[in-house]
Amino acid sequence: MQELLKKVEESSLREEPLEFEIGDTVDVHTRIKEGSKERIQVFTGVVIARRGSGTRENFTVRRIVAGEGVERIFPVHSPKIAKLDVKRHGRVRRAKLYYLRDRVGKATRLTERRAKRDGE
Repeated sequence: MQELLKKVEESSLREEPLEFEIGDTVDVHTRIKEGSKERIQVFTGVVIARRGSGTRENFTVRRIVAGEGVERIFPVHSPKIAKLDVKRHGRVRRAKLYYLRDRVGKATRLTERRAKRDGE
């Protein structure tokens, strides 16, 4: 049964997976359909969680709008996500950054992670 589910899920997975990590500041370009027209809307924020596997994998992006925290959950393999741009790489030491919910202002900033060199 498990093998059958895996084969069915493989057809729904992205050919090129989204490459990002927890703590990264990302721009998520989502397709939004309004009537007969379709447009792209960008949601910018910090990735605070990633959970699940296969077609059920989700990630949570948090941002501050007008002093209020807004979180949005996106499926990784959704065709509604046009593209994902990584703006900054944050240095973190845990898998879930829920502690950022309690912080305000400059305290929500994460330190920048250095890019890995070719030799390492």
